[in-house]
Amino acid sequence: MVEFLGYRFAFNTEDFEQRVTAAAVKLGLVEDNDLDEDETEDLVELAADGLIEEPRSSLGRYLVRHWEQLSLIRGESLVYWLRKLVFRGAWLDHRVKDGRLEVAWDDGASEFAYLEPGGERALLELAPTPSWHELQFRRA
Repeated sequence: MVEFLGYRFAFNTEDFEQRVTAAAVKLGLVEDNDLDEDETEDLVELAADGLIEEPRSSLGRYLVRHWEQLSLIRGESLVYWLRKLVFRGAWLDHRVKDGRLEVAWDDGASEFAYLEPGGERALLELAPTPSWHELQFRRA
């Protein structure tokens, strides 16, 4: 159970882990979703609790060590954006289940896209996101 902007959402563990990892990739915090179990647990703890108490991985240690630089990028909060993208994805998926959106493969972007009934990409999916690429975690 996680709260975001006054709403409570329940996820199963695997779903939440995948959504948090995907959010970290979209933000550029990590290069790809090929994270080990400890790296995933550190990211999940950060997204769920807003901090990492005891880092389990080099990613977690990186996040804790550089937290002052990473926590805010141009006034944008990393924890806020991890949570926002998790819930944005869940909301879009719920609209697919309700038949209000469709999912299609976008060859140009090499990713799946959410489409409105008229065939346009969902506006929420196209909304800009801040970038952590400059401070991206890189394995040694």
